[in-house]
Amino acid sequence: MQILGISGSLRAGSHNRALLAAATAELPTGIELLEWRGLDTLPAYSEDGDGRFTVPSVLALRRALAEADAVLIATPEYNQSIPGALKNALDWASRPYGRSALRGKPVAVVGASTGIFGAVWAQAKLQKVLSAIGANVVETELPVASAATAFTTDGRLRDLSLAAVLGEIVAELVRRSVACAA
Repeated sequence: MQILGISGSLRAGSHNRALLAAATAELPTGIELLEWRGLDTLPAYSEDGDGRFTVPSVLALRRALAEADAVLIATPEYNQSIPGALKNALDWASRPYGRSALRGKPVAVVGASTGIFGAVWAQAKLQKVLSAIGANVVETELPVASAATAFTTDGRLRDLSLAAVLGEIVAELVRRSVACAA
């Protein structure tokens, strides 16, 4: 079973990329998390262009989503909302309408930020967008605040209660994936 990880941050030292790495420590045996790192390669979404031309990065995103059993998105918060590059990727992924690779797919959202709120607004807005797309959204949130000090040197979450919630989220993704496959 494969979970696709997407970080909403383009930054090289992203705390949300670190959060995806921490999720790998919580994976059950036989489950792998592969991170898709193409947000910065996607053109701005245009319905005029969708379907008339094929962009390799868009095809790669859609293929990665289709091949994954579930998706885990780790997002920062920009101006109390979703980062533009991540929203753009979801706009591309949402097509064709009603038949996108995210339709019915188990998806969970987590977030890390250097502030005290842990990207909670971005998570809530992202869950709303994913629901509109038709994804099977796990509603458990994981806000990781003060992200600059939230991770150990080996990449795990320092706060064991946060690590436990991350483990529960990953387990729920696996349960929903199994249920979808049955």
